[in-house]
Amino acid sequence: MTRPASPHPSPPTERKRLLSIFGGSAGNLVEWYDWYAYAAFTLYFAPSFFPQDDRTAQLLSAGAIFAVGFLMRPVGAWLMGTYADRHGRKAGLTLSILMMSAGSMLIALSPTYDSIGIGAPLLLVIARLIQGLSVGGEYGASATYLSEMAGAKRRGFWSSFQYVTLIMGQLVALAVLLVLQSVLSEQALEQWGWRIPFAIGGALALIVLVLRRRLMETEHFERVAATHDARRSGFAALIRHHPGAAALVIALTAGGTLAFYTYSTYMQKYLVNSSGFSRESASWIMAAALFCFMCLQPAFGALSDRIGRRPLMIGFGIAGLFGTVPLFRALEAAHDPMTAFALVLTALIAVSGYTSINAVVKAELFPAHIRALGVALPYAIANALFGGSAEYVALQLKALGVESAFYWYVSGMCGLSLIAYMLMSETRLTSLLDRD
Repeated sequence: MTRPASPHPSPPTERKRLLSIFGGSAGNLVEWYDWYAYAAFTLYFAPSFFPQDDRTAQLLSAGAIFAVGFLMRPVGAWLMGTYADRHGRKAGLTLSILMMSAGSMLIALSPTYDSIGIGAPLLLVIARLIQGLSVGGEYGASATYLSEMAGAKRRGFWSSFQYVTLIMGQLVALAVLLVLQSVLSEQALEQWGWRIPFAIGGALALIVLVLRRRLMETEHFERVAATHDARRSGFAALIRHHPGAAALVIALTAGGTLAFYTYSTYMQKYLVNSSGFSRESASWIMAAALFCFMCLQPAFGALSDRIGRRPLMIGFGIAGLFGTVPLFRALEAAHDPMTAFALVLTALIAVSGYTSINAVVKAELFPAHIRALGVALPYAIANALFGGSAEYVALQLKALGVESAFYWYVSGMCGLSLIAYMLMSETRLTSLLDRD
């Protein structure tokens, strides 16, 4: 049951606001660390679950399961987005972290293919399905919570911390990888060391659970709960009353999420499998590039508070449309780590025009009573179609001998999203967050 609330809740003090943003962000960090540990350690655990001798075939199988997790994200977004709209952002955040912990611990404890045969990859699939449900709900609840908790004048800045912590989660996963690479042999990592990051993630999620239970609820939800708004959140209500906003979220997300997962997740494999770098070199290149990328998010978010969200997204769309193919061509020929780092960072700087503000843009499109679902479900659909499949599509095209087709695919999707950016209104000026 949703607890009773005052129809006019008092706004939080600046200290409570900052503590709540920190609490929501910290949980987001652990949530995404658990999600990205899979991608960071794929090169090591793939042989334990898939016995093929060919490295690309192993990565392709593991990438397929990575994509399967994304297929559950729309289901998680629907179920948990509705839950967060009806029972509170805090309740949604708490449930998502519990599910992520369960998925991580299942991977950490899973037997190998040599022990139980086909049961091993099946357990891996189940774990990723649980994590997919969790992340599907996490994005909507987290984006909504941070956007609602932030003040109107600095909403872009504070909401950008969703991707700060998302990227930080990926960096922590890479840091764990680098530490384990330095203290364990490759043989030890492939035999048992890959289990360590998943055990760490499961344990950290339980710690964050305590933190999230102490978060403040947002004023926006408190007002909706107090008025017992009859327009309850749900899939039918979203499609009936907000079809345009939902379609816009899918359109503006498609190119952005494909580019983000291409340059942040798949790129580590690309540097090893296509550019010829060692696994250790690729890890260091990505860690350095992602750290710079993380630091840029608040700056881009703050810029959007001054000039608007739309110019940043248009800048990303143009860069993605015209710069993707030349950048990949340059990476093909890059054999120096500093050159590869500069190229990857260039791509991530361009992607920042989308990542830093995509959460607040979506939150500004929906009223409070259906905001978590409206943010989460269309985003998750676009992620399942384009983000989660990025690695699998890239590896499949490489296996077919037409790897360059993937470059054109990313470029084309950025161009399609660019059309949406150019046609949409400036959400900073029309934000429904200011009308709740």
